[in-house]
Amino acid sequence: MKNKVIMTLPAIFAALAISGHASAQVAGSTTLGVSVTELVSVKEGWSAKKQILGQTVYNENKDKVGTIDDVIVAPDKAISYAIVGAGGFVGIGRHDVAIPIGQFKQDGGRFVLAGATKDAIKAMPKFEYAKK
Repeated sequence: MKNKVIMTLPAIFAALAISGHASAQVAGSTTLGVSVTELVSVKEGWSAKKQILGQTVYNENKDKVGTIDDVIVAPDKAISYAIVGAGGFVGIGRHDVAIPIGQFKQDGGRFVLAGATKDAIKAMPKFEYAKK
């Protein structure tokens, strides 16, 4: 029997909260970007682009309930919400909602939202981006 690894998404997303660009690093330098020490943590973190965005969200019964379409970084640089899209076909009838990151778990490589169903997500208030 395989061991299941369950971790919270806040831990997974922690590396994403670091802002700035990392170019040539000098030991002990924190003037721009991240320090060499922080860079090790960043390298071991998860890439939103490669490992999170577009991933299917399941409930605890392994039913597909949506996909992670975006990750919202709050003005204080904390990752606060995942935008989950549910329903629809080719974008028509799709319902996007904001789900607090702390409500997700990862179980065996899957993103799990306990208690979620497609109907429950469709019943949530629709998420719309602020107009700037």
